[in-house]
Amino acid sequence: MQVDVLSVKGKKTGRSVELPDDIFGAEPNDHVIYLAVKQFLAAQRQGTHKVKTRLEVKGSSKKLHRQKGTGGSRKGNLRNPLYKGGGTIFGPKPRDYDFKLNRKVKDLAKVSALAYKAKENAIVVVEDINLSAPKTKEFAEVLKALNVADKKALVVFPEYNDNLYLSLRNIPAVTGTLIADINTYDIINSNVLVLTESAAKIFSEEEAVEA
Repeated sequence: MQVDVLSVKGKKTGRSVELPDDIFGAEPNDHVIYLAVKQFLAAQRQGTHKVKTRLEVKGSSKKLHRQKGTGGSRKGNLRNPLYKGGGTIFGPKPRDYDFKLNRKVKDLAKVSALAYKAKENAIVVVEDINLSAPKTKEFAEVLKALNVADKKALVVFPEYNDNLYLSLRNIPAVTGTLIADINTYDIINSNVLVLTESAAKIFSEEEAVEA
């Protein structure tokens, strides 16, 4: 799959990159995408919810009245869950919501998500962006030139750059990530995938190494 490389001004540079068909031309698998997104969101949950049982709430442990002979129901103490201020029955406890997903399943989900972006023509390759200092305005102008300023964009870089990260983090609906950290959720959650030229070439290089 050939994709033209655009300049930071949004013009064609005359160069193009070859995105491997094994990834961007694959047949998407919706179920593994669902599993990967579900696992990602589950891992984000803190799981710190907690309620007190009848053993943990404050209150006397004295039995309210004798078991038999009063004409009323049998009662324990004030911490009984049936009373106001009593404990909670089967309430939530701290837990980890994350679950294991096989590496091959996660890789297939990532490939499927990238394939969907290719089918939707939602992939933009831009020449490497170099900023001498953090400038949100300059980065926003680049996005505007690429016609992605009004879309949820996932910008992929080959390696961490402090100036680029600081420039994009305050732009609404724009997420920046390294190619090594790209995940299925971020791809699916974006409207357009913006690859820098160096990041796009890594896909081809990895494909050549595997071959």
